[in-house]
Amino acid sequence: MQLRYCVHSIRAYITVTVIVVDRQTVLLKPHQLSGFAFFGGRSMSFHVGESLKGEGNEVAHIDLLIGDKGGPVGTAFANALADQKMGHSNLLAVLTPNVAVKPSTVMITKVTIKGAKQAVQMFGPAQKAVAAAVADCVNSGVIPKDRCESLCIVCGVFIHWQAEDDKKIYEYNYAATKESIERAMKNEPSADEMLSQRDTASHPFYSA
Repeated sequence: MQLRYCVHSIRAYITVTVIVVDRQTVLLKPHQLSGFAFFGGRSMSFHVGESLKGEGNEVAHIDLLIGDKGGPVGTAFANALADQKMGHSNLLAVLTPNVAVKPSTVMITKVTIKGAKQAVQMFGPAQKAVAAAVADCVNSGVIPKDRCESLCIVCGVFIHWQAEDDKKIYEYNYAATKESIERAMKNEPSADEMLSQRDTASHPFYSA
């Protein structure tokens, strides 16, 4: 699908967006636009990043989405904050309370939080690590500073229920989050890279 251009028209408080897709003119009303985000004349839905770092019970495995607040990642971001469940308390990434990172980042738990110790690890070293990685990616230009207000991040974080070393939790989650963002913004791995390892890649938690 090739998106050529879009034009917005407002009539009587009703917004209609005209887009040309594969040479066909399409009229979209606001409720039909959730899957589209426009940057510099190109269409972008979202970027996906993943990284595993560390070892032992403190191992960090990050899965994340980066996308426009008006697109599917923005919807997932809002749902994550609004739909809290026992054992799955989602939280904003902050450098310290009252200093949330930009792009706004919500951390979601990939395992059930089973007690106060695990919760504090999520709200302490893991939260600080994710926030620091996002901030450093903005500082280095991996995430363009001028897009910090239009983008948001949904970040899945794994905290093992037997993790003990807070310093390792911080170090591993920082490294995994930073690498996930870098990979996401570069759309790595490519399809060719993925296929080249189809038969040689070994999974750390499974062997055939």
